[in-house]
This record gives sequence, C-alpha cells and structure tokens, in this order.
Amino acid sequence: MRHIFKLLVVLVVLGGIGLVGFAYVGDLSPDQSLTTQPVTLDVQ
Repeated sequence: MRHIFKLLVVLVVLGGIGLVGFAYVGDLSPDQSLTTQPVTLDVQ
C-alpha cells in the first residue's frame, strides 16, 4: 500500500512540474501573417 501511495505522490509532483512547464512554454502558436491571393470567378 505504501508503494502505491509513493507512486501516486511522485505522479502528482511530476504532473505539477509539467503543468508549470507548459504554462511557461505553452504559447507555441505560429506567427500569423496576412496572405492575399486574387481569385477570378467564372461568371456565366
């Protein structure tokens, strides 16, 4: 029983460290840029 509790504590600590790390590095979205492209419509 003690080993399971120890494993649970280790997983909670690692999860907390991972959450803090993701909070610092989590904004990894790419830079946005405006792209325009002309379109010709085939009107009948």
